[in-house]
Amino acid sequence: MENSRVRLVRTPELARSVEYAYAAVADVPMRAVWAAGACPLDADGATVAVGDVAGQTHQVMRNLVTALRSAGAELTDVVKTTVYVASAQQSELVEAWRVYRTYMDGHDVPSTLLGVAALGYDDQLVEVEAVALLPVQAG
Repeated sequence: MENSRVRLVRTPELARSVEYAYAAVADVPMRAVWAAGACPLDADGATVAVGDVAGQTHQVMRNLVTALRSAGAELTDVVKTTVYVASAQQSELVEAWRVYRTYMDGHDVPSTLLGVAALGYDDQLVEVEAVALLPVQAG
């Protein structure tokens, strides 16, 4: 799912076992899209999949795709993400990461995966924020 506008950078001087690029480069001029952290909320604002990291990550990624599309972007335009999981258990972070990776479909942009003490909504376990770049539109 490589995007011709975004070049993902890997280097043999750093660990090759990681599931993400170490940097992303895009030629300018570009428009930037900063997506707010996507949360596991349904259209009515209720937290879905309470207690289920994988279920919440699916909803988060669907919401992220919707937010990006509303700004004219796709996941292939993303150049950086941060994945937050309200857990101190590495296994739960990995569970969220695996679901996140299925949506990114090989577009392995630089990303940070963090375990945090709490997130903003009741029963929220997962949040993903993203930065995307788009070509400047002629106007």
